[in-house]
Amino acid sequence: MAGNGGRRVRLDDVAAAVGVSPASVSLVLRGAPGPSAETRARVLEAAQRLGYRPDRAASLLARRRSRLIGLLIDVRSPFHADVAEHLQDAAEARGYDLVLSTITRSRGEDRAVETLLDSRCEALVLIGPDAPVARLSELAATVPLVLLCRRLDPPPAPDRPRPDVVRTADESGTALAVDHLHGLGHTAIAYVDGGPGTVAQDRRDGYLRAMTARGLEPRVLPGHGTPPGTEIIGIRAAEALLAEGELPTAVVAFNDRVAVGLLDALARNGVDVPGRVSVVGYDDDPLARMAHVGLTTVGQDTAGLAGRAVEAVVARLDGDRAGAGPEQVLEPYLTVRRTTAPPRPSG
Repeated sequence: MAGNGGRRVRLDDVAAAVGVSPASVSLVLRGAPGPSAETRARVLEAAQRLGYRPDRAASLLARRRSRLIGLLIDVRSPFHADVAEHLQDAAEARGYDLVLSTITRSRGEDRAVETLLDSRCEALVLIGPDAPVARLSELAATVPLVLLCRRLDPPPAPDRPRPDVVRTADESGTALAVDHLHGLGHTAIAYVDGGPGTVAQDRRDGYLRAMTARGLEPRVLPGHGTPPGTEIIGIRAAEALLAEGELPTAVVAFNDRVAVGLLDALARNGVDVPGRVSVVGYDDDPLARMAHVGLTTVGQDTAGLAGRAVEAVVARLDGDRAGAGPEQVLEPYLTVRRTTAPPRPSG
């Protein structure tokens, strides 16, 4: 029952020993279809050798429904917290409850998902996961799966399991930001990127297309860093702009946290917002709504996203839908607050 320095052997220990994913190990140990005969033999051998034992309490309850929905959440994200609150309300309204598993600086997606599977969750909801499509397809073969705020690119092969997808039209969101700023008279509009990932790509593409459509010159500042999409990225972007000596009249940020970092660095350097530089964020998280921040931002319908995610889960668990439904895409909105204004006349 113990291994790896005395701690209990986990699914991911068996997976690492065999060279497969924890989801594949779970399929083998549950006798579910999917893995090959060779993989099954290797998994069973490794489980016996390492001394892996499934949770006895879970085994005793295996034939009873838990009515639990597992939610993967980044504990550092105010937007994730906002979505989680709406998911809890929507789940309770349908007779379900949520189990949260967190991503932190030292705890990745695979470990967090394994915790949800060990907790007897009947379905999983993942907010903007970074996992590749092949991994998500593999997980969808194990448990009903809903992706929130991320599209599948490229989509799985037709014969592979596919998760439900409920997301915001992110390209339209950054286009809304450019529309707003251009309507105020801005032409020098920069963008602080969100690094790698499908969501970051969609938001960046929306900005680039909107700028090109208006005959404007794009200016993208890299958003790579650890952790991505955080205040430090906005601070670094502001420092880069200040070092260049020629500030744009407006900046669109990948998300609200990046925008807040940008605002902080500009304020510390005596740059007036919105007098000298207008700033637009993305997500409309609770911090953006605070009076002392007053961030103009692109918002997502968090209640709508949560409600549709729970309905997708219920359709799989309580209805007669065997596979994933069509992708559901919600439109973003723009909330104008105090961080945007017409550009100051030159001279």
